[in-house]
Amino acid sequence: MAEIKTKRVYEQEYESDGFRVLVDKLWPRGIKKENLHYDLWAKDITPSTELRQWYHKDMKNRWKEFKQRYTEELEESSAVRTFVDAIKKEKVVTLLYAAKDVKQNHAIILQQYLEKIVK
Repeated sequence: MAEIKTKRVYEQEYESDGFRVLVDKLWPRGIKKENLHYDLWAKDITPSTELRQWYHKDMKNRWKEFKQRYTEELEESSAVRTFVDAIKKEKVVTLLYAAKDVKQNHAIILQQYLEKIVK
């Protein structure tokens, strides 16, 4: 089973990051594509545009419901199974995200979800 970590795209890259996956639907602000090392851009397993926009209107008060709704999207997504197949042979997978909040963001939810299903 892969160890799944999260990391902001703005943090320094290390070899210990292993297989690096960008898990944002939009390209991170302020980063040139040639300056970000990633192995896969997994747009299909990010929150839907509608959910992301809804959450960003009141992030402080919508976290709990956002977490529930995003988890439901993941459970219904065929892209998740494809993603799991792509990472299951990796020893370490680092989910890269641009959100400022390191404790409440979609990558944390995705990490928790994947840890339950990756075997």
